[in-house]
Amino acid sequence: MTTLPRQQGLTEQAADTAIDTACRLLRLPSIRNEFSDIADRAIKDQMTYRGFLAELLMTECDDRARRRSERRIKAAGFPREKSLRSFDFDANPNIDPATIHTLASCEWIKKSQPLCLIGDSGTGKSHMLIALGTEAAMKGYRVRYTLATKLVNELVEAADEKQLNKTIARYGRVDLLCIDELGYMELDRHGAELLFQVLTEREEKNSVAIASNESFGGWTKTFTDPRLCAAIVDRLTFNGTIIETGTDSYRLASTRARAEEPAKAG
Repeated sequence: MTTLPRQQGLTEQAADTAIDTACRLLRLPSIRNEFSDIADRAIKDQMTYRGFLAELLMTECDDRARRRSERRIKAAGFPREKSLRSFDFDANPNIDPATIHTLASCEWIKKSQPLCLIGDSGTGKSHMLIALGTEAAMKGYRVRYTLATKLVNELVEAADEKQLNKTIARYGRVDLLCIDELGYMELDRHGAELLFQVLTEREEKNSVAIASNESFGGWTKTFTDPRLCAAIVDRLTFNGTIIETGTDSYRLASTRARAEEPAKAG
């Protein structure tokens, strides 16, 4: 058993060395990194011993929470960083900020409800999908992002390799499954049925959020079997939230606005 030597009247240097060693043994990297600054601030602010100890422990707790959030965000597999703060609500009045901020509370995920973002390219669907998924990861939920075609291809490969049940179970375990670009490509019956199995596995147990450039009426181009299409729409809308992001690309509008600025200046 490893014990640290103790003695009365440690010098400042010896005390710092002992603290560093103890933090390594106890795996307290944040306290080890921040201790000196917090100690100086404690002296300046005349903190009590209890206040100083609380400051140390809260620093470690806060950093651990931040690192856990970072790990969950990384595990989600988002293709790029997107946040609610960076979204320009003025550029797309179809998206109600109050509704989005209500969704950011993640109460819908707690209730295992679905979310559908429907609209043309450039209207903010993927931005919202990733941003809300990121909010969920930051609040402690397990999140997974995937493109619809990538998910279906993975399911087909898993079926060929006799690993389908394992793969469906893996997608079933996360608290929020974000499926982007649903409706961009036609799926054959086998692929559509496999996707349906994933949705059925999650039904009323865990949330699904999707982004699609097709209205539900146009999903028959993606899911060519009418009954299967109706069943999938039912799974993705029951007790859920549907946000229509519109048809006007705010990305294109902002690009045009930037292009016009030099012309106006000239």
